[in-house]
Amino acid sequence: MKPIWKWVIGVFVFIVLALSVTVWYFSKNWKPIVEEKLQEVIKKSTDSLYTLSYDKLDLNLAVGNVTLENAALVPDTAVYARLEATQQAPDNVYHIRLKSLKIKRFGIIDMLTNKKLTIKSISLQDPAIQLTNKYHAYNDTVASKPKKTLYESVKDVLQSVNVRDIDMENVSFKYAKITDGKSADFAVKDIQISVHDVLIDETSLADTSRLMYTKMVEIIVPGFTYNFANGIYQAKFDELKINTRDQNILLTNVDYKPVMNKAAYFKKKGKNVTMADLHFDTLRMEQLDFRALLDNQQTIAKKVQLKNGHAKLYNDKRYPKSPKNQIGQAPHQKLLRVEQLIDLDSVFVENIDVVYGEMSGKYYREGEISFNKASGVLTHVTNDSMRLAKDKYLKADLRAKVMNSGNLHATFSFDMLSKNGAYSYTGNLKPMQAPSFNRILTPLLNVEIGSGNIRSVRFTMEGNDYRSWGDFRFEYDNLKINLLNDEGDRKKKKMLSFLVNQLIINDSNPDANEVYHVGKVNHKRVPEHTFFKNLWQSLLDGIKQTAGISPEREARLVGSAQSAKKALEETKGSVKKTKGFFNRLFKKGEKDKQE
Repeated sequence: MKPIWKWVIGVFVFIVLALSVTVWYFSKNWKPIVEEKLQEVIKKSTDSLYTLSYDKLDLNLAVGNVTLENAALVPDTAVYARLEATQQAPDNVYHIRLKSLKIKRFGIIDMLTNKKLTIKSISLQDPAIQLTNKYHAYNDTVASKPKKTLYESVKDVLQSVNVRDIDMENVSFKYAKITDGKSADFAVKDIQISVHDVLIDETSLADTSRLMYTKMVEIIVPGFTYNFANGIYQAKFDELKINTRDQNILLTNVDYKPVMNKAAYFKKKGKNVTMADLHFDTLRMEQLDFRALLDNQQTIAKKVQLKNGHAKLYNDKRYPKSPKNQIGQAPHQKLLRVEQLIDLDSVFVENIDVVYGEMSGKYYREGEISFNKASGVLTHVTNDSMRLAKDKYLKADLRAKVMNSGNLHATFSFDMLSKNGAYSYTGNLKPMQAPSFNRILTPLLNVEIGSGNIRSVRFTMEGNDYRSWGDFRFEYDNLKINLLNDEGDRKKKKMLSFLVNQLIINDSNPDANEVYHVGKVNHKRVPEHTFFKNLWQSLLDGIKQTAGISPEREARLVGSAQSAKKALEETKGSVKKTKGFFNRLFKKGEKDKQE
């Protein structure tokens, strides 16, 4: 028996050695075949625009592994020039380099015999991708013949390609946009990309469970900063996560703000142009249609979330302002005019501080009004004509703490199909102390509210491009206004303050005679006023009426002062001061009208 086992072992060793020699031989001698096929695939799939180069190609047929070192996919400038001459050049050109590309479980036999390529995994180390965008007008027109799909480009070489996993580590990406011979660039590094289950065959493109032939693409982009070309604003975020399988996009610590302080901003602008400072801890989109986004630049999502942050707007009235006609420029009207389709079921706002600040052109002090911890939801945010034909209203339901004090609840309804921008809104403000508004009144108007209990504010309004109308109810008591000296020492003008409190405003509503004043608003819009400024002007009309400051009362007060010149001047001064107080609060002075 012993010689038999020796013979069996000898045969086994011989077979192993023969196989090893065969694998070694084919690994060495099939390398040119693999290289030839690889170059053929690149050439056919890119219409000869790109060439592949590398320092080393290792092929191990025993385990089915392939390694490329220092590989580069480079566009041929001569070919690109010819494509431009024949108006066939693409707008985007890629230049890709990587330290290594490792392919595991590469089915070379099946590829060569059946034209089917199956790969377990592909790993790319330190890829550097440069995308250059150069606009060509002819790419905007409809092509006479449809562009080839990726499968159509490779089907003569391969009938199918299936890759289970692709991992790219430490990806660097640079984007360059060439306009009129000038290049605007931005770059980001250390990107992580994972791709799962890639399938390229005659059926995969129609597979609705796949996006660009894949079951899933996950991208993680670390801290990114982009400085805009104007040198004023900067956009940045800490991290971006994209998952096409879960249909989510997540941005953390998102900022859009100037790179300079307020003084430098307005000095650089040279005019009173609103400065914006936006920050959100979380910006998330859920159930986002990536296919519509990539194929047609359409934004379709079930949910958008803005959480924990602020939206701060500032103006400086020491600088001139160039007024423009604002008719037709309401937010819902602008949304309807966006060329790309936007369709968001719900936009959730959570814990956002909304602040408006202004530097006084007269007193050189800055005042602020704030709506703290704003939260709520906007629904049916869309410019899709088919959806609007079924439901034409964009709605918003929002809550906030005014001056971090009184609880405000407001609802808006925008008619997206109205030719004159029709909308309606209701609101109510819970009890708060009126002196909370001194943070904006004293710096800007040099007046202060000495006391006042706001018991409630309720309003129901409608409006369009040209006017606003509705009911305004304001219940309060113990309201006292103090007019201050111009010197900035906050000393009261006692006589004028007395006249204002005794003769012009009601210190309560219902008033001392138990008459309840309701504001009947019928406000004609100033065309140069923005949508939000027009809202304030309409509410101002209601405030003045409920406080007893009617035009008739002002006229009677002025008429009663004709008997004495000094009294006349004092009274006129008080009327002018008081009228200016309310008008300037909502920016309705004659100076603003002229602007």
